[in-house]
Amino acid sequence: MVEEALAASPPEGIRGLLEELQETFKDYDLKEPSEKKKALARGREILGEIDGVLSLTPEEVRETRRVLRTSVEEVKGVGPKTYRLLKKKGIETVEDALFNLPIRYEDRRQLRKISQMFPGEWVTGVAHVLAAEEVIYPRSRRKVLEVLLGDGTGFLTAKWFQGWDFIKGRLKRGDKVVFSGEIKSYFQQREIHHPDIEVLEGAADSIHFGRIVPIYSQTEGLRQRRIRGIMYRVVTEYGPKVKSPLPPEVERRCRLVPFDRAIQEVHFPSDSRYLPELQAGTSPFHRRLAFEELFLLELALALRRRGVEERPGVAFRTEGLKLLDALLRALPFRLTRAQERVLEEIKADMARPHPMNRLLQGDVGSGKTVVALAASLIAIENGYQAAVMAPTEILAEQHYATVRELLGDLEVRTALLTSKVKGAEREAIYEGIASGEIQLLVGTHALIQEGVTFRALGFAVVDEQHRFGVMQRARLYRKGSDPDLLVMTATPIPRTLAMTLYGDMEVSVLDEMPPGRGPITTKVFREAQREEAYRVLAEEVSRGHQAYVVYPLVEESEQLDLRNATEGAEKLARRFPQWRVGLIHGRMRSEEKEAVMQAFKAGEIQVLVATTVVEVGIDVPNATVMLVEEAQRFGLAQLHQLRGRIGRGPNPSFCLLVTKGGLTEEAFRRLKVMEETRDGFRIAEEDLALRGPGDILGVRQWGIPKFRVAELPRDLRLLMEARREAFRLVEEDPDLQRPQHRALREAVLQRWSDRLDLARIG
Repeated sequence: MVEEALAASPPEGIRGLLEELQETFKDYDLKEPSEKKKALARGREILGEIDGVLSLTPEEVRETRRVLRTSVEEVKGVGPKTYRLLKKKGIETVEDALFNLPIRYEDRRQLRKISQMFPGEWVTGVAHVLAAEEVIYPRSRRKVLEVLLGDGTGFLTAKWFQGWDFIKGRLKRGDKVVFSGEIKSYFQQREIHHPDIEVLEGAADSIHFGRIVPIYSQTEGLRQRRIRGIMYRVVTEYGPKVKSPLPPEVERRCRLVPFDRAIQEVHFPSDSRYLPELQAGTSPFHRRLAFEELFLLELALALRRRGVEERPGVAFRTEGLKLLDALLRALPFRLTRAQERVLEEIKADMARPHPMNRLLQGDVGSGKTVVALAASLIAIENGYQAAVMAPTEILAEQHYATVRELLGDLEVRTALLTSKVKGAEREAIYEGIASGEIQLLVGTHALIQEGVTFRALGFAVVDEQHRFGVMQRARLYRKGSDPDLLVMTATPIPRTLAMTLYGDMEVSVLDEMPPGRGPITTKVFREAQREEAYRVLAEEVSRGHQAYVVYPLVEESEQLDLRNATEGAEKLARRFPQWRVGLIHGRMRSEEKEAVMQAFKAGEIQVLVATTVVEVGIDVPNATVMLVEEAQRFGLAQLHQLRGRIGRGPNPSFCLLVTKGGLTEEAFRRLKVMEETRDGFRIAEEDLALRGPGDILGVRQWGIPKFRVAELPRDLRLLMEARREAFRLVEEDPDLQRPQHRALREAVLQRWSDRLDLARIG
């Protein structure tokens, strides 16, 4: 291999190192074992030095940064008007443009004649515009744009039924156009509906014709040809000047194509062999660019994790604790095996002299609160305070009630702090927190207000973490001096996504439900089957059980949704006059909601109509029916959470999903999954497959930039590879101080410096 490298005329600095490497391994087989070890050690050093020479110099790092930050207004042919249009697309710099990847590709080398086009085929061809006119269909009075195309071998009618205003002005008789789309047949005439069409102005040049041509997402006022021309200038002029910070040894191990080639080929492919992979976003060139952004993310998380592990924290005593033992003895039930396992994992973390940073996943009802309380008692018995922060007053009050009930006669001073607590009572709680008299504080965002000062916060719990912004979690964390942190979620996170979002955290899973829970049957009903759903509801309520009826609530139509819920409650009250029907929604005052909830818990209300305010924080074991209206409007995670409100007692329960109107394919898949499984982790995987990570678990709140090339779950395997390489690199070079890693350090800090301090809290 060295001989091959020397024959390739390497730079002088590398030639000397290669010759030394060759000499080091000369007569290797004849060496003694100790000499072989020395040769191997020196060989590794030489390879590192070679990588150092090959890696970017500080000047190259600065030049790359300058190029990427260059405004696209400086690109030839981009004036102020075009710049404004590009800015609308989110393209302001050369970096934005380079990562504005094509949405698909057209093979314009093999163009079909119209006579060779048959119905059902997707084709690309070139023809002249023979006529273009608006036609009104007499029967439907519908306006349609019809364009007659001809190429000497036949005729083809292109039709646009809507959205054709911007096309009409562009197509004139005599224009030569390239078009692409599916051929259809109408009364034995060939048609093509809503084709992609582009006027070929002047001679067909190399980037628009006779090759694999990139198609970019458009914005009003910028034609495809214009965007492609700008992209070509950016890629050819600036692409070669951009150097990747990825270490050469990582590129080698992961078999990645060079960065400059990846940028060139992903925009303007030269090899048609890769066309299917280019269309799918899985080409070697997409893979190279996706790997780099995943690698930088995982590297940031690896650095953050190492920082947490090295930060001094409290080494709690975790054995022989009277409070903890008393709690476990007094519980009216035995911990599940999963709860015991997770508690041991937390205890092991708390015993270490570094802050705990752990994510606890578990379905609704799996017993996370008991585990969090047990861990809180460890901190309290060690002389520290503990805090539990929940996203809503209902959930905070639920936690507080559960904690008080579980603690029983144990001498632990607790308090509840929400926006409802006012005046003298609030001031007394503030004083109790500051003096250390209050040992366990449960509350909402009120915990992180300026007036709250802990004497010694040693353990913090954040529940339903995806409902908090990252800054809110940071503020709670800063209320103590490096407290142990437990982040909890009842929304199962796919393992792969958890590794991406929480790569700096240890993960515990409660994968076992407490015994004595009744089975839950889930069934989807169309609007026409509503009576059948009502029959199930009526049977259960007549047995003395209770039911929820939930309406969707989305911000865009909040007024309409509230009206739907209000009218729904009125209809149910008329339909079942023998029952008391309650109503709860987010616009009610806290005391009103509290009164309704207490009445429902006490059994005074038989049917509770609600918006998704009941998604978390309500525990009524007697409720055995969850009827969800317009279920197609809910996400999988939401439906799973809602279903978790029932089945909390020993009786069989029923989740009834009523749909309205036609179902999209995605909605049908969601509802089918709900019928087939109660496994939260399978549901989470399906949710990831259906929606991608961007909309799951408040990812945007967390602050991860939207991936520009990578796409989960398609690139999960690549994510695992990037994670492995990133953590390996940090293990070898913990602060990225080696010369060959200086560009990488720069890239990570540039992209993540404003987030690294926050990564540890979610």
